[in-house]
Amino acid sequence: MDQIQHKFINVDSLKLHVAEIGTGQNVVVFLHGFPEIWYSWRHQMIALANAGFRAIAPDFRGYGLSDPPPEPENATFSVLLSDLLAILDALALSKVFLVGKDFGSRPAYLFSILHPERVLGVITFGVPFVPPGPSMLHKHLPEGLYILRWQEPGRAEADFGRFDAKTVVRNIYILFSRSELPITQENQEIMDMVESDTPLPTWFSKEDLAMYGALYAKSGFRTALQVPYRSLGEDFNLSDPVVKVPALVITGGKDYSLKFPGIGDLIKGEKAKEFVPNLETAFIPEGTHFVQEQFPEQVNQLILAFLAKHT
Repeated sequence: MDQIQHKFINVDSLKLHVAEIGTGQNVVVFLHGFPEIWYSWRHQMIALANAGFRAIAPDFRGYGLSDPPPEPENATFSVLLSDLLAILDALALSKVFLVGKDFGSRPAYLFSILHPERVLGVITFGVPFVPPGPSMLHKHLPEGLYILRWQEPGRAEADFGRFDAKTVVRNIYILFSRSELPITQENQEIMDMVESDTPLPTWFSKEDLAMYGALYAKSGFRTALQVPYRSLGEDFNLSDPVVKVPALVITGGKDYSLKFPGIGDLIKGEKAKEFVPNLETAFIPEGTHFVQEQFPEQVNQLILAFLAKHT
């Protein structure tokens, strides 16, 4: 961890934080999910640097050590895509591999469609390529689903506001480590789904939680609630929504995201090949939503095998 370097890149008058390790010619850029930050890729970054790659992990604007936008409520996925392009240009990176987790998968796939000349391949965790379009979650899942709750302006703010940032991250990590979709009862809030004495996952230490808690205490959750949860219906006007670069989806067999309607088909079914022709899949049976932190050695082997095949 001491060898990971930190720098800031100016984009739209914001300072965006980038963590980096390694000096190899082949570059891998990691895009975090929620409630994650660059730190969630620590195991992968070190392993790739040791294998001769250059590993880079930015904090999205409004996350971690990156500045928040002046109006977080106006943040969008399109802005994250512009930020990613600006980071690659600032670091003089002509072509990279993209690795995305959770909502970080979306900009990874979309960037490969919009800028295929800059991408060697895409690896995502738990989330396959979902063609942009109106969300159908409200038609298939109950109102108590965490995503639908967090889309309501003010509701998550009131729920989270009862606790410090470290407790919010703790509760979400515990919830998202389970195999069932986080769905509340009618008169229950998301934070109330975790008892105060529930232990952390065994692979997530108190020191890890302290790191996340300190950074979310700095950034808050305003931008995080806007992107991804309140930006899911964004229209990207893609004329050809097909991921043409080589792609790999790594999924934990106990990842709750597999319970979302249609996700399994987009990972393994015929529809998956329709949108991602060069798709490979890998399952880690005991893995949860945080499989890259839970089983880093298995995940690192899968990543390195994919990179070796496409460099």
